[in-house]
Amino acid sequence: MSEFPYKRIVSLVPSLTELLIDLGLKGQLIGRTRFCIHPEDDVEDIEIVGGTKKPDLEKIIELKPDFILANKEENRKEDIEVLQAYTHVQVTDIESVEDALLEISSLGITLGVNNKAQKLVSKATKLLSEIPSERELSVAYFIWKDPWMTVGKDTYIHHVLERYHLKNVYGDQTRYPKTTLKELESKNPDLILLSSEPYPFKEKHIQEIKEACPVAKIELVNGEWFSWYGSRMSKAFNALNTWRSKL
Repeated sequence: MSEFPYKRIVSLVPSLTELLIDLGLKGQLIGRTRFCIHPEDDVEDIEIVGGTKKPDLEKIIELKPDFILANKEENRKEDIEVLQAYTHVQVTDIESVEDALLEISSLGITLGVNNKAQKLVSKATKLLSEIPSERELSVAYFIWKDPWMTVGKDTYIHHVLERYHLKNVYGDQTRYPKTTLKELESKNPDLILLSSEPYPFKEKHIQEIKEACPVAKIELVNGEWFSWYGSRMSKAFNALNTWRSKL
């Protein structure tokens, strides 16, 4: 295993845990969050060290990692600062598809798996080049209810929507703005997407929104298609290419 510069890795980012495994680094992964659920068979025997927002800092330190993978959005600054006193913490910052592809490349170099990383980047890039050229639709993408929450322009989700010719009606705002059905009605999007995560939207929520926007097309969508970066991007873009052509 001498080719790997880091031998004891803890990942606090679900989508990047999957990436590390797909890069052939399962043998180096000694800790993950309980939200790191992919690939299902591979993560089962990797120790859980709490959640993304509430990691078990004592357990992580006891594991003596030599590399911790974190994310600016997923993890709290105060937790990262504690861990930085003990070992190297790489904090990723991913707000766009381009950021995500660059991060795969960067991690590939840092972790000694550059060839595998470049194959993943090439596969995702090829799928992006195959996005159907459909007419632009205006869209609202919901991630939460009570309060209703959507996505702003500085999020990975927003940039995925843009790639698929979907104009975010909340694209003049930042991060994850709160909204109301009344405000949604005034924005009058062509399409309303209800994500499967983090809020588990169901069929019953479609009717509630339909009352505010009776003309809009409303769909339940797999949140992982729009929000998981890393190696899942290829699975997502493949599914999205088919989905977009059928809209």
